[in-house]
Amino acid sequence: MAATGVGSMPGTSALESARIVAGELPDLIHVVELPARGPGADMIGRTAAMLAEVDTAFGVEMTPAGWRISGSRGRQMRRASSFLGEDLDALQQTAAAYGGPVKCQVVGPWTLAAAIELRTGERALRDEGAVDDLAHALAAAAAAHVAEVRARIPGASSVLVQWDEPALASVLQGRIGTASGLSSYAPVDPQVAGRLLGVVLAAVADAGGVAGVHCCADDPPLEVVRQAGASFVSVDITRIPADGPTERELGRLIEDGRGLIAGTVPSTGSVAASGPGRMSDASVSAPLRDLLHRLGLEDGRYLEHLAVSPTCGLAGATPDWVRAALESCAAVGRVLRQDEQGGASDEA
Repeated sequence: MAATGVGSMPGTSALESARIVAGELPDLIHVVELPARGPGADMIGRTAAMLAEVDTAFGVEMTPAGWRISGSRGRQMRRASSFLGEDLDALQQTAAAYGGPVKCQVVGPWTLAAAIELRTGERALRDEGAVDDLAHALAAAAAAHVAEVRARIPGASSVLVQWDEPALASVLQGRIGTASGLSSYAPVDPQVAGRLLGVVLAAVADAGGVAGVHCCADDPPLEVVRQAGASFVSVDITRIPADGPTERELGRLIEDGRGLIAGTVPSTGSVAASGPGRMSDASVSAPLRDLLHRLGLEDGRYLEHLAVSPTCGLAGATPDWVRAALESCAAVGRVLRQDEQGGASDEA
């Protein structure tokens, strides 16, 4: 029942953000992401920089329409690599003696293919061969990233790689628009999606890491994720309809022994008005407690596979909200542990 973050943080200081993570999330720290620094610090540019390190053919450049494959490791890619280096330096400086699990985040193949353009101006998603090449390059990049994180934090008990796939549901449902804006790309077959997702998940496992998938959509395709071999899933449980098929799929994942990073605390808000700064621990924990009750998974053995996080990244949050949200994530864990021990509390 650890607390952790999804990844992104507000501001531009990697060291300051890493200190907050180390202080507020002592059981499951993560590499910070600071998109406010500009292009290259965003999730797409950051992952593209990892790709360009292993194969310059996947280097990208920023255009008015977004990121486009350039086939070289140009100035923007070097800048993105520098940002990532700053984040890893901050991790190493603040967690040198850390002995728990460390989580890092990489954009998954389907969200990346839906976000970057080929030289033609169309998304890489249009070209099945390009997506296949992209996935295999991502696999190599992730393996190298796991090795670097392990080298920087040698005492870490494990390295978790969270594959960010916010667009996966839209890819499967054919909701990604073409360059003209007049139509959408064809839906991707779930078996094809699962196969390439499995490529990157397996690469992390082969490198000695633990791989999972984060999807903050209302309808995360959990069955595809499960069959692809994810060891854990990270979802916003407040957006999943109660007693619906997605919730039942989530229950099957937990019963299978897969981990769940449950997004329960809003990622933005005002401490002064309402939210974690005003709510009791029991109130903050209600979404997860209710979910486990409906699924009949309140036994302690299932709690061992759970972690708690904000509902999404904290890039748009105020500094006060960041601390309040992370403190509340830790409070959820305390309440569930007390429930399991038969002594639930309602701390103010």
